[in-house]
Amino acid sequence: MAFSAEEWTAIRLSLQVAAMAVACSLPFGILVAWLLARGRFHGKALLSGIVSMPLILPPVVTGYLLLMAFGRRGILGGALESIGIVLSFRWTGAAVAAAVMGFPLLVQAILLSMEAIDRRLEAAAGTLGASPLMVFLTVTLPLCLPGIIAGVVLSFARSLGEFGATITFVSAIPGETQTLASAIHAALQDPDGEPMAYRLTLFSILISLAAIVLARFVSRSVARRLGAAS
Repeated sequence: MAFSAEEWTAIRLSLQVAAMAVACSLPFGILVAWLLARGRFHGKALLSGIVSMPLILPPVVTGYLLLMAFGRRGILGGALESIGIVLSFRWTGAAVAAAVMGFPLLVQAILLSMEAIDRRLEAAAGTLGASPLMVFLTVTLPLCLPGIIAGVVLSFARSLGEFGATITFVSAIPGETQTLASAIHAALQDPDGEPMAYRLTLFSILISLAAIVLARFVSRSVARRLGAAS
């Protein structure tokens, strides 16, 4: 299965966008999951609803909201452009769109892992003099590592296949914002593009399956080690 230069560009860009999306959203995903699992505050249900919205809203709507917020004439886009950060119609904007669409899956996986932690372990660390931050870093975070790994993989896979929000926010510019999904869509519009669409689709399936299998293997390995250590 030989890829053309155009196809390799779309593959490379998709992997770059997905990796950037996960790397940027992971710290926020851990924070939001911790707030939902451990926090006691008014508006908790609202925060949960906002986090889940990208799963419910049509992706085109999410992309349009991103364009309104981060476009050059958007609420934040103008301010960002004044300091040299341009997101609309750039690959960085594609990463933002992918991060937003994958964020609910990331948070949900980490949240389920945190909620399964025995709270007595955290309480015991606190009674031994550990600060809340140290309890989080030395107890909570290591114990929910399998959930973090699962969330990272789910978010990465979702980012890799993102189409609607991305094409609405940053279009599908070859070499700049044309990811795997948009390249497949463009190929299907071409009467002679079916072989290209087939190759890219097969690659998407293979890399997604490989990521899921690897994540399960790593998660189980980490869980066994944590179980043995405890």
